[in-house]
Amino acid sequence: MMDNLLVFVPKMTSRVRFVFRLVFKDLLKVNCKLTSNLDEFLSADTAKIVYADKAYSDDIFFRSSGLLFERGIENIDVDYIDYDGYKGLFPIYDKDSSLPFDAFSAIFYLVSRYEEYQPYVPDTHGRFTAHMSISAELNILDKPMANIWTIMVKKVILEKYPDFIFPKRNFRFRPTYDIDSAFAYSQKGLVRSVGSYLLALKNFDWNEIIQRSRVIFSGFKDPFDTFDLQIEYQRRFNLKPVYFFLFGHYGQYDKNVNTRNRIFRFLIKRIGDYAQIGIHPSYYTNEHPELLHKEIKKLEQVVNKDITQSRQHFLKLNLPTTYRNLIEEDISDDYSMGYAALPGFRAGICDSYNFYDLDIEVETKLRIHPFMVMDGTLKDYMDLTTTDATDQIKKLIDEVKNVKGTFSSLWHNESLSDEKRWKGWRKVYEDLLTMASEE
Repeated sequence: MMDNLLVFVPKMTSRVRFVFRLVFKDLLKVNCKLTSNLDEFLSADTAKIVYADKAYSDDIFFRSSGLLFERGIENIDVDYIDYDGYKGLFPIYDKDSSLPFDAFSAIFYLVSRYEEYQPYVPDTHGRFTAHMSISAELNILDKPMANIWTIMVKKVILEKYPDFIFPKRNFRFRPTYDIDSAFAYSQKGLVRSVGSYLLALKNFDWNEIIQRSRVIFSGFKDPFDTFDLQIEYQRRFNLKPVYFFLFGHYGQYDKNVNTRNRIFRFLIKRIGDYAQIGIHPSYYTNEHPELLHKEIKKLEQVVNKDITQSRQHFLKLNLPTTYRNLIEEDISDDYSMGYAALPGFRAGICDSYNFYDLDIEVETKLRIHPFMVMDGTLKDYMDLTTTDATDQIKKLIDEVKNVKGTFSSLWHNESLSDEKRWKGWRKVYEDLLTMASEE
């Protein structure tokens, strides 16, 4: 029986260390040692791999495309090959190579978000959009390709070393919630409430006026107050969610309750008894990191513990700036890795991994947790019916189950209201929970 792997690389680089640690330690859960000492490699009596531009022995050989031995960001024209029913980036034309493409470079390219460091035309919120990605172009955005390519590497090893022991992996589900606006009508203050009434009057929206009045004056439950329901979901499905609270000043894109509001603070404390709490940095924190610092500190005062988790409001993720700002504030885990416009696998992976800062060629300790689907993506960007949305979610869950990975969803409290524009969407989420909780 074997459970140790020795890999020969002609040159030790940060990229090589990062990718081989990700593939073997994080995803395959096996011990992997890298060496550039050919004599040590050739004399070793263990499972062995050569990752280089030529085969130095008759051991498993994965030919390198060269990307992992480079430094700096080049304008790469990524090519692909069809192999075993999937696309493989960085084709290799070498009959001795165990795969006809460089799986390790392909994984690095997607997971490091190499393409997002190159010039691109941002959307109205300054974001790199899904439709610009190589994954969307090649129609592989809906598949966790890094996990799939890793399984291909595993199969090659087992063909050569059938006694090699790979620990069993299990499918996991991680639900997350963004609380952009805890309440629709309640706790908004006099000025905002009067302004909303005037706007409704201008639009002759009598239903809005009636519903707002019922909540403010007659004690009806606020439609966005779906937190009891969420806690019930946790109990029923044995969930361990993470909540991200927008805790900044009111603005054009930041509509949550005043951070000094007693009811709002009590809500955050209450949710903190049932789930993990993270910061949802306000819209302009990328440009003004001092705001990020203030918002984290204020939220820490409410929950009386360190805030170490984060997800960007509007998914405003600009590499490497956003992540550097988070690292500076001792954030250890970020959940922003996903697209607003399309569901799927932005980094080509469904499991968490360390952020690799391509600008300075350093693997950081910031842990990235990708999400696969967001309620607003399905409804607002794709304009799907509830039936089509459920079908889309099922396909993504099945893809993650196939690789025994982690499925993560992003939902909002208002989309569980089952009212107005979100009529029927509560069942979509309940179907998601049922499908993701099934073995």
